[in-house]
Amino acid sequence: MDELDSDLEQCLKDWTDLSNEYADLEELYNKYTSKLQELISMQKKCQSGINHQRYRLKAIKKQMGHVVAENDEERAALSDLNKDLLRRNEQVAQMENLLPRESGRYLKTILGSVNVSILDTKGRYDYKEQYERFKLIVNMIGVVLAVSNLYFESRTLDLIFYFLIVWYYCTLTIRESILKVNGSKIKGWWRAHHFITTVVGGVLLVWPDGDCYQTFRPQLMWFNIYLTFMQYLQFTYQRGCLYRLRSLGERDDMDITIEGFHSWMWKGLSFLLPFLYAGYIWQLYNAHTLYYLSYEAGKTWHVPVLCFLFLLLGVGNLITTSWTIPSKIKAYNMGHLKMRFTRLDKYFWSHSNRLSAILPKSKRVAEGMERIIRRSNSRQTSECLSIPEENKENNSEVKKEA
Repeated sequence: MDELDSDLEQCLKDWTDLSNEYADLEELYNKYTSKLQELISMQKKCQSGINHQRYRLKAIKKQMGHVVAENDEERAALSDLNKDLLRRNEQVAQMENLLPRESGRYLKTILGSVNVSILDTKGRYDYKEQYERFKLIVNMIGVVLAVSNLYFESRTLDLIFYFLIVWYYCTLTIRESILKVNGSKIKGWWRAHHFITTVVGGVLLVWPDGDCYQTFRPQLMWFNIYLTFMQYLQFTYQRGCLYRLRSLGERDDMDITIEGFHSWMWKGLSFLLPFLYAGYIWQLYNAHTLYYLSYEAGKTWHVPVLCFLFLLLGVGNLITTSWTIPSKIKAYNMGHLKMRFTRLDKYFWSHSNRLSAILPKSKRVAEGMERIIRRSNSRQTSECLSIPEENKENNSEVKKEA
């Protein structure tokens, strides 16, 4: 009986402790719901303010088109104002990175009206890392299947491999669309390239076995092995460049491609470019082979369609890569200008003395200029005093690597 009483007392004591913990949890949950509603309200206000900024920026830009500078001073002021508008557009764009965005037409068609914005910076970076690991793992599986198909002529293995291509590129387009919603800057052609490759995989999947298929099959399997090797080289190069630029604080964690150009990039790019161009020429060679197969007896509609798609991919890749390299070198200085867009107040009104001679003197304007300068100075001081320890560690690692 005493043991039962002691057990009951212990249960009542545990229940009392749990009730006290639940009271704290309930209070914390009420604070959470209150902060969540406040966060949603602030997000709407920020989005409204950003829309207002963009509307006014467009209006000012349109009005500037009617301005005729009559002397050097006015032309210099107009040039400075153009820089301010460009800088403000970049700052507003960076504000949007931490605000929810619309999914876009493709994601709405696939997923419906689902919010795929990841507001947590660490969550975004983790998703980006999962995307990179996903590409690497599927490419390794693909090369194993392609090598197996070279030694074992099995229609079932072929269909599994083609299904993998369709599934991989379909998934890739969805993941890239989610990355783009969350601030990634992948170029339009490479997204279109993945859509086209999905169609290529679909056509290969329904291509019936026959003389034309058996003639093209070995060339296709060797091409896929080479393509996997090329994608691994490209993955290694991009990851190395982005790691270095992120460590230097010059790139965003969500970037999967590189804008701007640095001279040290030639060390890896000069090694990578021959492999890239060889792969693009091989795509054109595939189109050439399929073109002659389209005149063979017993050919199906799959042959000319694949010929056109490989030709489109090869020409598109050659033009895009050939245009990107010189454009990145040309935009090198502009790229560094964009890196400094985040500190608008540091630059804004730096030409106030020139403007004061042109604009009508106003006490309200002068007070506004002084307020902006004070805020800029205080912000720069706080930034210097509060450097995150993580950045310090990153900088030290970069110095050690150098």
